[in-house]
Order: sequence, then structure tokens, then C-alpha cells
Amino acid sequence: MMNKNWIWAWILAIAVAQLVSCGGTEMKTKLPKDLDSLIVMFPDSVELLIKRGNNSLKIYDYRQAMADGAKAFRLDSNNVDARMLYADVLNNRPERTIEEIAEAQGHYKMIISKQPKNQRGLVGLASTYSQQMDFERSFQYINEALKVNPKYRDAYIMKGSNYLVLSKLNPEKDGSAGKKYLDLAKSSYETAVQQDPNFYEAYLMLGSLYQAEKNPICLEYFTTAASLQPDNAEVLYPLAYAKQEFGQQEEAIELYRQMIQLDTTYAEALFQIGYIKQFYIGDLDSAIYYYNSAIQTEPRYVEAWHNIGLCYETKGDKTMALKSYGKALKYDPNFELSRKQADALR
Repeated sequence: MMNKNWIWAWILAIAVAQLVSCGGTEMKTKLPKDLDSLIVMFPDSVELLIKRGNNSLKIYDYRQAMADGAKAFRLDSNNVDARMLYADVLNNRPERTIEEIAEAQGHYKMIISKQPKNQRGLVGLASTYSQQMDFERSFQYINEALKVNPKYRDAYIMKGSNYLVLSKLNPEKDGSAGKKYLDLAKSSYETAVQQDPNFYEAYLMLGSLYQAEKNPICLEYFTTAASLQPDNAEVLYPLAYAKQEFGQQEEAIELYRQMIQLDTTYAEALFQIGYIKQFYIGDLDSAIYYYNSAIQTEPRYVEAWHNIGLCYETKGDKTMALKSYGKALKYDPNFELSRKQADALR
């Protein structure tokens, strides 16, 4: 997901500097070119821990990022970068608690008290206020970051996220999301990708916003994201699903197959091929094959069991249909679609 060459060069330079300072210059040529190996050699190197922690954070490996961030902060609580990493993990990992958000907020405030123009700290602090539903303060710190750097990508991402939440909190009279805030969210994400054309996550967000409006322009955004991450099945999926939704079933199937080649256990891709085979093409045997393939990966895939039941019911095989609906209800007794189909079939 990123070019690592410069990272390795930077890390090796740190390690070499440490060895030279210890008089071990003869070991320069024996240094491993692997960050994990370097940390094994220098387990208390705050700089290396911070580097690995930040790398892990970029790829959403919060477990590793937390381990490195917490250790680096414990080793040197006066190191602003260590404090920043630790705060970012506390503030962003999915299982974060209210208390951890408040703790992260305290760390960001400490950072900003020392470095008032720290853009990352300002946007991090803005994020904590957003999660506390204090959007006035959140926008205040976002704008402070943009005063420091009007082209700071993450500030625009944070703005877009705020506007997206506000659109849901301020719906239109018909119950739809607030259009004014949705438009502001789109504008903010567009500005973010102008600052960083390689930021595929923003393209995915823009695509999802337009897809929710049934606007086929979403395909352009998903296609751009996929072109930036061609080997990332999670990024290919939204494009495949949008193509499926907008009548490009054969292209969708091809994308789902690419995803399966990248990850043979991608049950959702297998399910969607089955869905297209069943409801768009009418090839029930192929549909059953793909649903069964999805179930081999995820036995509790109730929607797949249910659709297999529909296929058998269409084929006139009442016994297999009831058996499949029974499997769906075994894994989810509250799955009403299967319950109603089974009751009607009996």
C-alpha cells in the first residue's frame, strides 16, 4: 500500500547511527533489512517503535500499532511523536471506549501546548470533539490546522466526516439525509483528493455517497480507487457491487472473480456471483454452486442458505428447499425470510 524503499533507508540510517555511537561500526553490513528484525536487535528503540507503529496505523493494524505506541510512550513519555502515535491509536481503533477518546484528547492537548502548529495533533483533537458530538470545537481545531497548512489533506477528511454526521443528524422533511451537509461533505472529500490524488479511501467515500443517491457517477470514484489498489479485494468489492447494481453484471462477475483470486476465502464475492447467476441470469445450478462455495468459507452465511432454498424451491425440490431454509434458521432463528418461505412451502 505504499512505497517502502525510503522507509527502510531511513530506518537503517537510525540503526547505523546507534551502532556507530556504540563503537560497533563493523556491524553495519550485517544489519537486517527488516523492521521487525531491527526491533528485535533494538527492542527499546523509541524511534523504531514509532516508525513501525505509524506504519501499522496506516494499514489499520491497530493491534500492532497499540503495542508499539504504548511501549514507545512508556519508554519516553516526553517524546511528542510517541505520545501522538499512542493518542492516534486510542482515538481511532474500532473498539475505542469513551474513556479512551477522552484520554486521547488529553494527549492531543498536551502535544498542542508544546507545538501549537502541529497539524496532526490539531486534527486528532478535532476528531475527539466530533466523537463527543461537539462539532463547534471540532471545526475550530480543523480550521486551526488549515491556517497552518491550507493543503492539509486530513483536515478536509475530518471536515467531510463532520458534515456527513451532521447530514444524518439534520434530515430533510422527507426523512432523507440533509442535502446541504451532504454537499459539503462531498466538497470536502473532493478537496482532500485534490491535495492527495492517491488517497483511495476518499474516492471510496465519494463513491459510496453517490451510490446512496443512485447516481452512476459513483462508478468513476470506485474505479479510481480500484486503479490505486488493484490487488486489494476490499477496494475492488465496492466497484463490483456498483457495477452489479447499475446493470453491468458480467463486469461485476469478472471483478468478483479477481477478488477470489486475491483471496480464495472471500465469501461475499462468491455469494454475489451466486446472486447474479440466480436473479439476473437464471442459472440456478451455478448459483447453488457459488452459494455452497461461500458456505464452505462461512458456514453461518444465512443469506446463502436462504438463497439456496429459493433455488431448490424454483427447481421444484421441496425437500432440499426446506432443508436449506432450516439451515438458515439454525444459524439465525430470527431470520424471518426463511421462516416465512418454509411456512409457506409446508
